[in-house]
Amino acid sequence: MNWLWLTVIVTVIDQITKQMAEQSLVAHQALPAIPNLNWTLMYNEGAAFSFLSDAGGWQRWFFSVLAIGVSGVLLVWLKRMDPSERWQAASVSLILGGAIGNVIDRLRLGYVVDFLQLHWDDSYFPAFNIADSAISIGATIFIALSLLESRRKAPSETSE
Repeated sequence: MNWLWLTVIVTVIDQITKQMAEQSLVAHQALPAIPNLNWTLMYNEGAAFSFLSDAGGWQRWFFSVLAIGVSGVLLVWLKRMDPSERWQAASVSLILGGAIGNVIDRLRLGYVVDFLQLHWDDSYFPAFNIADSAISIGATIFIALSLLESRRKAPSETSE
């Protein structure tokens, strides 16, 4: 459980930045931050990329229960990890922190606060937040570790 500090940091930074966004931004009005990145306050009642956002409200509870269940599994997994599995523990901690950050919004507000928007010319990526970023980074690390592990094992299995 040495990596819970990372989960807590992600969750706290996520919640602080969402509060700052709500206090300083106007919904759906883009404020350029740097080239290709806008501050844009949006409210997501669905899942990733607003999937099921207009489903009538049941999705709030479904995604909350799902996130709590997945978080419980990740917490148990993190607890059982060997201390030498640092990168795997970091990836799970990032995913866990992001899941907790977004479930706090769903339970407290009924939607997730998003405020970062990437774009290229007139093509816009859906708005996201720190929790989403942590989940994406954690998942990327996890996938990369899995691919490296499978490549490392593959030659030894074929040489037998």
